[in-house]
Amino acid sequence: MATIAAVPAKRRSSDRLLLAGGLAGPVFFASAVTQMLTREGYDITRHPISQLATGSLGWIQIVTFVLAGLGGVALALGVRRTLTEGTGRRVLPIFIGIFGAGLIAAGVFTMDPEYGFPVGTPDGPVGEMSWHGIAHSAAAAIAFTALAVAAIVLTIRHVRRRATLPAVLNGLVALILLTPMSPNHMSIQIAVNGLVAFTWTTVVALSLRRTS
Repeated sequence: MATIAAVPAKRRSSDRLLLAGGLAGPVFFASAVTQMLTREGYDITRHPISQLATGSLGWIQIVTFVLAGLGGVALALGVRRTLTEGTGRRVLPIFIGIFGAGLIAAGVFTMDPEYGFPVGTPDGPVGEMSWHGIAHSAAAAIAFTALAVAAIVLTIRHVRRRATLPAVLNGLVALILLTPMSPNHMSIQIAVNGLVAFTWTTVVALSLRRTS
């Protein structure tokens, strides 16, 4: 009887982890968009989302990064508990977990103020990146690269199951995330990558909750 009772309890725990992972994206973008619209001097065409973590109100975006990262880690744990067979069942949660940890690090280590934001910052690029700015860039790059690899793993998994549409969509996600940054449109591209990445995590989380 104890074993039978443990199964629903484990399923509920997995569902909660997947739900937390699925909510990471909506929470991140609700916070980021609100800040974009309300913080003086912010311009999405010039300032990446990460720059919201600078200035007196930067703590809001820092918390947002950390919460989204914890959601990513929760998703990794949920995937590990839910996917018990098939291609990628071992490596997929590892790369999703790296994504979550990378977001947490990107929140802890903030980028440098530049291009006039926050208000009062010189209107130009930072002369020399600080150590925490370098750490932020590295953490973000690792996070999104790891998620691209996770999307590739799911692509292979779906190909082997002959699920054409999911395979194509996961492959497209990986392609977008791995596209080199354009110096002239970097802030827009970062925002698009974030939207794609968090849409992917939400879809994966909800799909696994439904199938489990």
